[in-house]
Amino acid sequence: MELTWKNCYSPKRYGDDRLPADARSVYERDYDRIIFSSAFRRLQNKTQVFPLPERVFVHNRLTHSLEVVSVGRSLGMIVGEALADFPELKEDPKSQDFYLNQLKSVVSAACLAHDLGNPAFGHSGEEAISKYFLDRENDQGFRAAFSAGEWEDLTNFEGNANALRLLSRQFNGRLAGGLQMTYTSLASILKYPCESLARDKSKGKHRSKYGFFQEERPVFEAIVKEFPMALDSTEPIAYRRHPFVYLVEAADDICYSIIDYEDAHRLGILTFDEVKEDFMQILEQDESTDINRLRRNLENLREDKNESVAYLRAKVINTLVRACADAFIAQRDVILNGEFKSSLLDSLSQFSNALSRIEKKSIGRIYNHDSVMKIELAGFKIMSGLIEDFVEAALLDPTKRQKRHQKVLGLIPNQFQFENNASPYAKVMCILDFVSGMTDNYALELYRNLRGISVPGI
Repeated sequence: MELTWKNCYSPKRYGDDRLPADARSVYERDYDRIIFSSAFRRLQNKTQVFPLPERVFVHNRLTHSLEVVSVGRSLGMIVGEALADFPELKEDPKSQDFYLNQLKSVVSAACLAHDLGNPAFGHSGEEAISKYFLDRENDQGFRAAFSAGEWEDLTNFEGNANALRLLSRQFNGRLAGGLQMTYTSLASILKYPCESLARDKSKGKHRSKYGFFQEERPVFEAIVKEFPMALDSTEPIAYRRHPFVYLVEAADDICYSIIDYEDAHRLGILTFDEVKEDFMQILEQDESTDINRLRRNLENLREDKNESVAYLRAKVINTLVRACADAFIAQRDVILNGEFKSSLLDSLSQFSNALSRIEKKSIGRIYNHDSVMKIELAGFKIMSGLIEDFVEAALLDPTKRQKRHQKVLGLIPNQFQFENNASPYAKVMCILDFVSGMTDNYALELYRNLRGISVPGI
């Protein structure tokens, strides 16, 4: 069976065999379950790019996620309306209703969840987790405790895989199936639908990272069983992307490439003139933009540079949303087959020069700014220390744990506790659940406490 626009969605939920009485609302309930989850609330204290200053508000993981939702909802609505108008879907009331009314909710829920698995301090946190295990690679006794797939998971910790785990795992004292999301929403966040052993950039963007840990293999297999996604490799296991992934990815790409620019202007890293020039280069390539009206509005806003940049940012995002939606529809058959080799944003040749300029400046001036590098280096140190303390204590033979090891393990909340007879991999994953879920502030506080740099209450 091949994937079609009629069988690439399903109201069924992972971990809940009951068929929903009202299929039209299940995707909205996915969104609500994420909004009210503790993992989502913790995003408010996780750094997006810049450290969180006291006087100038910049984006954190939570505000970034909400803005990605806004962009994703627009993409889902535009694409859904276009797909619903095709003859083969017009003949199917159920499919037409899904694309007209529900696709935007699916994309919104997936956008809301796309960063849930990112640890404190972002990519520095991922790197710190991985480095602890990479440094033990020549310790044959330690290495032998893990299978090839488990070791690959640990030495290449991946926030995308962790998001699927957070959404689907039955933590201690919790319901089976985690948040019991629909298979459609889960498939829509599988940006890299393969296991860690299948990572291979030469095979395509969908295998440049991985999308599930070894413990979540049953979850992944349940998703690909629900939808006839194209198989890419049997061993190691890899599939082609679900089509809705491209909309979620585009929403994220648009937001971080454009909104980081706005934050950089607010912090004085980029001047108003260069931000205006780079944004105008995109807008001038868009035939539907009324440039004369845009210039008049900018003139009216000339006294407030921040508001001028915000206005340009909104216009640029609107332009890129429409262009990505058009690209999705134009390439819909290739996307459905899982053979689309690019991201939607990278496929927009008319804006490639302008977007490349923004990307180069972002890497050179924003992501390598002193404040960004300092928080990344500090975050790496903090997360490395926490991983060392907790993993060391967890993997010690219980009879050899000293009081300090027992006290360290006693800090782990009940939902992340493990049995002493669990496998080394299962123990480590419980530790990573705890540490990766920490906010920046809590990770820093706990690190200071464990190192004796500060004492609670003093």
